[in-house]
Amino acid sequence: MNYKKLGLDGLILFMPEKFHDERGYFQESYNKKKFDEIIGRDINFVQDNFSESIEGVFRGIHFQKKPYEQGKLVRVSHGKVLDFAVDLRTDSPSYLQWIKVELSEENGNQLWIPEGFGHAFLALSKRVHFAYKTTNFYNKESERCIVWNDPKIKIKKSLEGFKLKISNKDKEGDLI
Repeated sequence: MNYKKLGLDGLILFMPEKFHDERGYFQESYNKKKFDEIIGRDINFVQDNFSESIEGVFRGIHFQKKPYEQGKLVRVSHGKVLDFAVDLRTDSPSYLQWIKVELSEENGNQLWIPEGFGHAFLALSKRVHFAYKTTNFYNKESERCIVWNDPKIKIKKSLEGFKLKISNKDKEGDLI
């Protein structure tokens, strides 16, 4: 499994190898033993989630507060997104910094987002199938949303030029 550590501590882009032949291709999308070796700790995924979005949908910036924080392994099985991970760990040297990566069915890449990060994505194709594994169960009381255009995070610049479709819940998110 190929991978690349990204600029913020703990974020890792996984680039699974595809084996092509005349029938199509095969890809190992997850292997616990290899994943845990790369991450450096035992990860236990407890929930798989899936969403479908149309072009221009922006979802996020979502996270769960302690003690229900979630690590996420995210991927796109159909379409293409710009995926954002925001460091919300107040004791981190990269607090409020973020990265964006393109995830698509073509590249097959997956992003590991550790506990303590917020997550968002922008659908770039007509239809997106977005899947992710989490290390903790969803807990409604711990769910939080930071507004997409928070001036301290500054993701807004990366979204200029797109006709955004944002839910009321995400428009009414909190400021940092």
